Amino acid sequence: MAYEYAIALTGGIATGKSTVASLLALNGMRVIDADTISHEILDDSVEWVRETFGSEYVNGTKVDRTKLGSYIFSHPAAKKTLEEYLHPKIQAEIQKRSEKQDEFQFPYLIDIPLFFENSNYPIKESVVVYTPEDIQLERFVKRNGYSKEESLKRIASQMPIDKKKEKATWIIDNSKNLKHLQNEVEQFVEKIKEIYKK
Repeated sequence: MAYEYAIALTGGIATGKSTVASLLALNGMRVIDADTISHEILDDSVEWVRETFGSEYVNGTKVDRTKLGSYIFSHPAAKKTLEEYLHPKIQAEIQKRSEKQDEFQFPYLIDIPLFFENSNYPIKESVVVYTPEDIQLERFVKRNGYSKEESLKRIASQMPIDKKKEKATWIIDNSKNLKHLQNEVEQFVEKIKEIYKK
């Protein structure tokens, strides 16, 4: 059965979810990454992207994700088309990997950026990587080089991080430096091990 031991790992844009996923893996936790899966599926769908959105969004044998991303975010209908194409494929792949992980009978994480927004996965427990909104904006502008306006638009496309924090089973606080974040991750892993002691 899929998702029996799954914990959803989620957060907001630029809250540090990818860093947390890497730190969790370093601490011995297994992580299924929905973003990586979506990139793999998108790269396998070059022809579909070319036919649907135009060849300017394809760069050789790869999809130009940055260019496509900018277009998608300012065209809701195109965003819907892409999501309707990608989501069932991503879900099927995550389910397949989840069934494999459940065989170990120990918690693992599924990194799902829009876990609360889409409610596509029957996962009971979740951990949110939390960063206050002002720091989130600052990090996003710095990381992606977008204008403040464009950054706010992208952040606003997701559920507010404070709301996600309220819904979470656990919170990993990423409002300070990397050392603090490492401690937060280690404490979370210890809690999980404690709960599932055999």
